[in-house]
Amino acid sequence: MFKAIYIEKAEDQYQTTLKELDESQLPAGEVLIDVHYSTLNYKDGLAITGSGPIVRSFPMVPGIDFAGIVAQSSNPQFSAGDRVLLNGWGFGEKAWGGLAQKVRINARYLTAVPATLSLKDSMAIGTAGYTAMLAIIALEKNGVTPDKGPVLVTGANGGVGSFAIALLSRLGYQVTAATGRPQEATYLTEKLGASEIIDRQTLSAPGKPLQKEHWAAAIDSVGSHTLANVCASMKESGVVAACGMAQGLNFPGSVAPFILRNVTLAGINSVTRSAAERQQAWSRLAELVDTPLLDSISEEISLDGVIDAAQRLMKGEIRGRVVVKV
Repeated sequence: MFKAIYIEKAEDQYQTTLKELDESQLPAGEVLIDVHYSTLNYKDGLAITGSGPIVRSFPMVPGIDFAGIVAQSSNPQFSAGDRVLLNGWGFGEKAWGGLAQKVRINARYLTAVPATLSLKDSMAIGTAGYTAMLAIIALEKNGVTPDKGPVLVTGANGGVGSFAIALLSRLGYQVTAATGRPQEATYLTEKLGASEIIDRQTLSAPGKPLQKEHWAAAIDSVGSHTLANVCASMKESGVVAACGMAQGLNFPGSVAPFILRNVTLAGINSVTRSAAERQQAWSRLAELVDTPLLDSISEEISLDGVIDAAQRLMKGEIRGRVVVKV
C-alpha cells in the first residue's frame, strides 16, 4: 500500500483526498519508482482545487514533478537504485503523476538526477526552475547577453519568476522584477538579486501597441495584456520568452514591435522537450544553483499538507517553490 493525492469525479462532484492505494492500481510501465519528493505547481493547484480543466481523465493522481529511486526496471536504461526525476510530459493531467509515494512509468519520460543535486534539491528546482532555465537558454540563443541591457521578469514571486531572477542575476544580468506584492521587495532584491522592482499593474491593463523602450529581454509567465505590453516595451532586437498564462491565454497585442523593432517572441514549452534539451537545462541548473538559494526560494511540506497548500497557492498566498516530502 502507498499514499497518494487522489482526484475523483462523479457527475458534478469533484473530490480530492489523500488516499491509500494498492500497488496493483498503478498504471502499466517499465520502471517502478519509490518517490521521495514531489512539488506543488500552478497546474497542480488547478487540478487539486478543480479551478481549471487540467485533469483529462479520472481518477487522477496529480503532480507534474517527482524525484525518487528506481525500485524495479525492465528497461536497461535504468537500474534499481538509480536516482531519477520527471518534469511534465502531461503527467498529473493525462497520466498519474508524482504526488504519490510510488509511481510506475516508462523509461523515456525519466531524466537522471545530476550527481551534484540531492533529490530534494532537484524538486526545489522542479518544473519551475527547469522552465526558467529553458527560457534563459532561449534568450542566449537569440543573442541576449548581460551587456545588452536589463531583463524584465514578470510573475516575479512565482516559482518560474523567482528562479528566472536568481539565475539571470547569477549570470550577470541586470533584472527588473514585476510584482503585485511590494512587501516582497527584500526577498526579490536581497535574496534573488533583482536590481529594480516595478508594480505589475503598470503592465496588466490594455496599452499602446508600441511603447517607450525599456528592456533588452523579458521572461513572461503571465500572458494576456502583460505579455502584449512587455513586447511593446522591448528595445530594438529585444527577445521575449513566453512561458505562462497566469493572466490569460489571449494575446491582445500588435505586430508593431516585431516589425518595427525586430522583437523576437520565443515560446517556451517545458512539457515535451527532447532528452538532450532536458539534460542541457539540468546540467546548467546543477552548475548555477546551490542549497542556500534553494532554501530561500522553497518551502517544504508533507503529502498530507498538499490539499491545503493548493488552496493557498490559488489565492496567491505562496511565493517561490513548494517541495513535497512524500
